[in-house]
Amino acid sequence: MNITIIGASAGVGLETVKRALDRNHNVTTLSRSEIALPSNPNLTMQKGSATNKADLIKSLEKADAVVVALGTGKSMKATSLYSDFGKLLVEVQKETNTQIPFIVLTGFGAGESGKYNGFFMKLFFKFLLKDVYDDKTKMEEMITNSKMKWEIVRPGILKDKPLTEKYRVENKLFNGINIGSINRADVADFMVKQAENPTELYKYVSLSNT
Repeated sequence: MNITIIGASAGVGLETVKRALDRNHNVTTLSRSEIALPSNPNLTMQKGSATNKADLIKSLEKADAVVVALGTGKSMKATSLYSDFGKLLVEVQKETNTQIPFIVLTGFGAGESGKYNGFFMKLFFKFLLKDVYDDKTKMEEMITNSKMKWEIVRPGILKDKPLTEKYRVENKLFNGINIGSINRADVADFMVKQAENPTELYKYVSLSNT
């Protein structure tokens, strides 16, 4: 199948490209930076911005499913990247009426999930990540209130360790949910498999290796 990956040059996005290629998909990427991967006949790399309408529309042309893995790296500064993208994506979906699934990465701590963090994580978010996660929450709200097909993926703390394919998937929030850390490669594995077969449509999915 044809999978478009938006925000593909680093982190979970890059891992998602690798995993999708490993599973023999045709992959189109949209990112502002070059992607450090060997040439592959199944990989089409489009350099551009996820918040540029023409770039975004072009990246979606052949897609059967879309993985959104936007990130701001290690920056904890206030941003409007996520909400700017969410606004544009909803606009494009309205205009094109596309009904392909969008698998959207945010993080555990966005939206209602923030209430289910432990004490120390709540402090960490309050003093260091509040602005970034406020914007992720805005993106979530725009997408989930639209008419597109969506899944919101909220992993715990991300780690650079190898793929295990062993992780916990929770699609409801509950006291004691205890979302810990997870390997970026495992988040990528989940998102690619959901692109293939979106069993969690219209749900907020939390992911953890622990």
